[in-house]
Amino acid sequence: MTSSAEATATSTEPDIAERIAALGPWFHNMQLAGIWTAPEHFLGNYPWFKFERFRHLVPDDMTGLSVLDIGCNAGFYSIEMKRRGAALVVGVDSDERYLEQGRLAAGLSGLDIHFERMSVYDVASLRQRFDLVLFMGVLYHLRHPLLALDLLHEHVVGDRLLFQSMLRGSETVFPAAADYPFTEEAVLETEGFPRMLFIEHAYSSDPTNWWIPNQAGMEAMLRSAGFRIEGQADEVYLCRRAARPAMVEPPPAIVPLRRG
Repeated sequence: MTSSAEATATSTEPDIAERIAALGPWFHNMQLAGIWTAPEHFLGNYPWFKFERFRHLVPDDMTGLSVLDIGCNAGFYSIEMKRRGAALVVGVDSDERYLEQGRLAAGLSGLDIHFERMSVYDVASLRQRFDLVLFMGVLYHLRHPLLALDLLHEHVVGDRLLFQSMLRGSETVFPAAADYPFTEEAVLETEGFPRMLFIEHAYSSDPTNWWIPNQAGMEAMLRSAGFRIEGQADEVYLCRRAARPAMVEPPPAIVPLRRG
């Protein structure tokens, strides 16, 4: 792992501005040494304004806790967890440019955070469980979303999972039965029945937006993977690791196999 401390060197403001610009564009708009990373961001002060809506779901004091931030992007949430006193914060992402942004942001903030390039499907290679795992805005970009949740439960979530996904459709949650006969079809069209839409091409001009669950579908997937929902704010869920449903087999350690 590469520590953000290695990214900190004495720099003048013009040097910092050049380093920020060189790593652009930034999706996380953060103020580093008085300079905004994405001053023209179409969402404004993102992701801070979003964090304010669910920050109450995580403790203000995280002293001694370990945190894994999957899909960390430029490290906004990693930095916030470290500021709350977390002893170990690890940020992983599949995009090396995001990781370089994170190293710079954490370093300029004077925080020791470890960043590593990794797919969510490879988290078993960390060989460690974390007190809190952040899995924010990743699931709907995955070809195999339920597998990812299974791998988190099996290998890295030691206690709690802070989870977010894009949701669409009804906010009604239909109390689905444990089983239905093969001939039952009408219930599947009931408002609020758990479902997830598959996007073959693109959604919002993003070809990696593969899946869009409704609220009931997302909550059902979390339960199916062995997570008990303890808190919610909009699309964000705080979950506790619980027993996996009896009919669900544990996933293999590292999948899919990488070539080359």
